Amino acid sequence: MSRRTFAWFLVMILMLSAAVYPAGAEEELDIEELIEVEEPEETPGIYETDGSTVITVTCTGDFTIGGDNYHNKSKFFYKRLKEHDGDINFVMANTRNIFLNDDLTLVNFEGTLTETKKVPDNKKKNKFLFNIAPEYVTVLSDNGVEAVSLENNHVMDHGEEAYEETKETLRSAGIVYSNSEEIGIFEVSGIQIAMLSYLCIDRYDKPIGQYANLYEKVEADIKAVKKQYPIVIVSFHWGNELDYSPTERQIKMGRLAADSGADLVIGHHSHRINPIEEYNGVYICYSLGNFCFSGNEAPSDMTSFIFQTRFKITKSGDVSNTGFRVIPIRITSIRDKNDCIPTPVEDERLQTDIINVMKDNGRKLNYAVADYPLEWR
Repeated sequence: MSRRTFAWFLVMILMLSAAVYPAGAEEELDIEELIEVEEPEETPGIYETDGSTVITVTCTGDFTIGGDNYHNKSKFFYKRLKEHDGDINFVMANTRNIFLNDDLTLVNFEGTLTETKKVPDNKKKNKFLFNIAPEYVTVLSDNGVEAVSLENNHVMDHGEEAYEETKETLRSAGIVYSNSEEIGIFEVSGIQIAMLSYLCIDRYDKPIGQYANLYEKVEADIKAVKKQYPIVIVSFHWGNELDYSPTERQIKMGRLAADSGADLVIGHHSHRINPIEEYNGVYICYSLGNFCFSGNEAPSDMTSFIFQTRFKITKSGDVSNTGFRVIPIRITSIRDKNDCIPTPVEDERLQTDIINVMKDNGRKLNYAVADYPLEWR
């Protein structure tokens, strides 16, 4: 461009600017406003291609912290707490990043948030009772745990009053809970997830949880809830302690829940890992074993796993799972004793051993998953 042409071009620009922004105008042209482009906000869990929402859910087994004011037991947990200067978050040191990087974490909270020493008569002969001061509820809220199942054989260790105190403490901390009478609701990216929990324990073939009555209730509850909420997660505290595979009652109940509309079935109580089924597109995790467990300083089996799955919800509201992965763990970060710090397993041989336990014990299940992936596919 010649100097004469450039001068003419500059004059034209100045004349145009004077016409659009005459002298004395109150607003001045902000060059930065013209060149700055505001980046669109990212919407978590949204597929740009089709607008579907994808939600990542994490589940663990028994979460038991504290001790026993009545029997004066489980002092080892408080010893560990003291070693960490009273910071209850020590138990989540090796797993909190997993929980902080999903959309919903659900654990089975097995115990009470109370300082009372009162124990109902029907519990006084129990070998284990669990409680911890309400202030320690932060171990959940500070570490990415949004929801708990609150239907198990230890939530009533200190009676109805302590149970109500536990629920109020959870509510105040923003933790969603569910039991057999109260539905827990958690919302992710505008999608509401409903959670139900039930206690139905087998013991010496005696239905402690009254299976016969629960079959009808579970079916009716799930069908009613599914009409209102797109995703329904059902937790069961069931089975025989120390068993590595489900009972016939568990299998019947788990599949009934799936047939009734549950999108995911989670189990715990046995303190041992159990296989996973995929039944009519629904994962049934019969037992996630222990997660954080203050009931025993040296359990005979300290292996377990964390379960993660993803739900895809289309614009029309259709829900499907897009697979799952397992994170093998030990309930301790040290070799021989339980320090109450669940820790992902990095040793490939131990990972394989944990997975093989589930594969071997799933051989008699008609719908057992063929593989237990460690990574998302």
